[in-house]
Amino acid sequence: MKYYIIAGEASGDLHASNLMKELKALDAHATFRCWGGDLMKAQGADIVKHYQDLAFMGFTEVLMNLRTILKNINFCKKDIMHYKPDVVILVDYPGFNLRIAKFSKEAGFKVFYYISPQIWAWKQSRVYKIKRTVDKMFVILPFEKEFYQRFDYKVDFVGHPLLDAIANAPEYLKPLDINTNKPIIALLPGSRKQEISVMLPLMLTMQKYYPDYQFVIAGAPSQKPEFYQTFIGGYNVKIVFNQTYQLLKKAEAALVTSGTATLETALFGVPEVVCYKAGAISYAIAKQLVKVKYISLVNLIMDKEIVKELIQGELNENNLKTELDKLLNPSTRNKIIQNYTELKYKLGGMGASEKTATLMIDYLK
Repeated sequence: MKYYIIAGEASGDLHASNLMKELKALDAHATFRCWGGDLMKAQGADIVKHYQDLAFMGFTEVLMNLRTILKNINFCKKDIMHYKPDVVILVDYPGFNLRIAKFSKEAGFKVFYYISPQIWAWKQSRVYKIKRTVDKMFVILPFEKEFYQRFDYKVDFVGHPLLDAIANAPEYLKPLDINTNKPIIALLPGSRKQEISVMLPLMLTMQKYYPDYQFVIAGAPSQKPEFYQTFIGGYNVKIVFNQTYQLLKKAEAALVTSGTATLETALFGVPEVVCYKAGAISYAIAKQLVKVKYISLVNLIMDKEIVKELIQGELNENNLKTELDKLLNPSTRNKIIQNYTELKYKLGGMGASEKTATLMIDYLK
């Protein structure tokens, strides 16, 4: 069968590539045309556009790049019509993918959605668009199935693909390429230039308070080393690329920008402080629209604050040091790690990619 897959971010590239691997195991004649990244390309995808050219963060940045976004949407529609896939598989990335879902459905193509947009957080009305335009939805968070049931829409909960991604990561058993005898504090400032520029300088201020620890930055594969050097300056820190999992495996604590990385950090059992700061306008708009109590996946899944979230004005040097002190205290660490055990249980176990691929093939038959 012919699959047209759209993933617009690094996490989508990871999960889509693992899904493709399982689809190939079940469908010997599978061919893939995709919007995604290097991991999907490694699974045999013909990449139309790389996600690095698609990632626009925040309301103001989206507005500034609206012409480019609309141009990409129109090109995608024409490309789908030319390729004529058996199914269009959309991976998260709702601003773009919900438009493509509507077009694809009206054009007569099967539409599957893997990893639901976070419509439970904001714009809940989009559930009606999903009901009209998406044939099958595959969700990865346990509370999402109940959410959709409230709107009389049946979805498949397949478990979280990060469990498999971590277990099967090729770098997982390799040693961290860092020469230090000190315990490590990991800094995960995000993957986009915009968020790194805000988060990293603040995270780096912690280094002077903890001379007995080695601070290590997880560099985003999409960014060049020179970009990070503009922030590092005279700080005694190290940076690694493509070694995030090895870093988390060795880390005592972590400062993490909100996003998928908060869940990855928890799955490695690393106590963390979640950091988030957006532009004033973007944050003001988001505050009016967002309907959830927490910004980190860890706390959302647990439905309580098990890791500290420092948001906007609360994210400052003084508060960051206070919370990092707590993470290095044995009693606080043990409580967080105990909660992580319950978190893993709630995520539904291993095999998300395989379950999703099997269901997709069955539905297509």
